[in-house]
Amino acid sequence: MSSIVMKFGGTAVATSEKIEEVARRALKEQAKGQNVVVVISSMTSIRRELRQFAAEISDDPVKREMDVLLATGAQMTSALLVIAITELGGKAVSLAGWQAGITTDSLHRNARIEAVKSSRIMQHFEQGEIVVIAGFQGIDVHNNITTLGKGGSETTAVAVAAAISAERVDIYTNVDGIYTADPSIVPNARKLKELSYDEMLELANLGANILHPRAVELAKKYN
Repeated sequence: MSSIVMKFGGTAVATSEKIEEVARRALKEQAKGQNVVVVISSMTSIRRELRQFAAEISDDPVKREMDVLLATGAQMTSALLVIAITELGGKAVSLAGWQAGITTDSLHRNARIEAVKSSRIMQHFEQGEIVVIAGFQGIDVHNNITTLGKGGSETTAVAVAAAISAERVDIYTNVDGIYTADPSIVPNARKLKELSYDEMLELANLGANILHPRAVELAKKYN
């Protein structure tokens, strides 16, 4: 059976109604006979609140503890999505990054994924479950929670896809594609039909804020 990975950003899960829509999309893909992994980001409002709480306490919070704090946002969203899938009659399980077998180096707030052990994901596939993974996080060799930096959920999605030999990664956001410029600023910006990995990587490295550069690097490496 083929597998796909669906990644949803914070704006796509900003409300309970949007979370329910994500649940329906995931079930629709599973109904096509595919194993489905959903990688989820933190709800935007929750991520903002968590950072605000830390800022109220410290001007320079400990990076390790910020990783612990911020990782909870995506974990909360992933649990809510599983609740929504279950309410719709589906079967699903939520996994934190470390539960999904994602190991990283020890650079807190900007860690790099070193490996993804997919055995637990595969076990849940065998049980007919959609696997919902909290993006943007992993665990290092010292069993510390780490986060992957801005846009890290995209890297999570591609790394997991490579580990399970997924057919593709679908990234859902609040725009319908990649444009020649920001369409909210440049009215006549054109949507591009396709981009090569190298073109996308150049855009990412130049600060286009479309995809995380490491996600593009992994996608190119594993096709």
